[in-house]
Amino acid sequence: MSSVTSPRTMKVAAIQTSYGHDLKANIEKTERLIREAAAKGAQVILPSELFQGIYFCSRQDPKWFATAFPAEDHPCVKAIAPLARELGVVIPISFFEKDGPRYYNSVAVADADGSLLGIYRKSHIPDGPGYMEKYYFRPGDTGFQTWQTAHGHIGVGICWDQWFPECARAMALQGAEVLFYPTAIGSEPYDLTLDSSRMWRRAMQGHAVSNAMPVVAANRIGTEDNDGTLQSFYGHSFIADHTGDLVQEFGAGEDGVLTHEFDLDLIAKYRAEWGYFRDRRPELYDL
Repeated sequence: MSSVTSPRTMKVAAIQTSYGHDLKANIEKTERLIREAAAKGAQVILPSELFQGIYFCSRQDPKWFATAFPAEDHPCVKAIAPLARELGVVIPISFFEKDGPRYYNSVAVADADGSLLGIYRKSHIPDGPGYMEKYYFRPGDTGFQTWQTAHGHIGVGICWDQWFPECARAMALQGAEVLFYPTAIGSEPYDLTLDSSRMWRRAMQGHAVSNAMPVVAANRIGTEDNDGTLQSFYGHSFIADHTGDLVQEFGAGEDGVLTHEFDLDLIAKYRAEWGYFRDRRPELYDL
């Protein structure tokens, strides 16, 4: 009598919405959308970057340092981790982290039992018009991180990290099966005609192709007023499969959740067949 083993699957979700200055309202909106995603069967649910408020890095102002907290004390982590336990889902929680005198742009990964599996601190910190993150954040000191969750092995990078193939490859080499990128990206104040949304997508679709694994990206939408500095965010959140094809996507202004289910065993077989990790020559990559 033969037994049939069910394939390992992971149903993922990306949240796309706008955020404002009210922390409580932002958390409540995120909670509502997480519940919506879970009701659709999602097991790993990705909110966007720094959903605690507006994207404050559009200008330099020391007042924002008061909105950073240690992970265990941060209002977003304290609210969302118990929700992960209630719903039995995994949630990478983006937050502004204070660690003594040090500040980081971080993600705490809440497992399906509500426990925090660990923290990843953003490795690549941008510094340019509209994205003045080096004023607020130190470069991350955690290295690239992956986590074995209740629903599969995941890797998480943060926004600017998603442009770097080394980040995706490092997570793949550590055994990640799906890559997640919470994001806040949109207009470029120095050139209002520049729309990088297609480049942004293509960069991550390339990670999906060259690592043979799905990629999930969650961006915010809307125009935010940071004491007179306006910044618009272009959305275009998406889920790409292991071949880089977009299987779910939003446009520039849609509000809601994207979901898609992946067969992890089938993708693992495909990854082995293509031989990307068999044929690597790391001894040649020192440069």
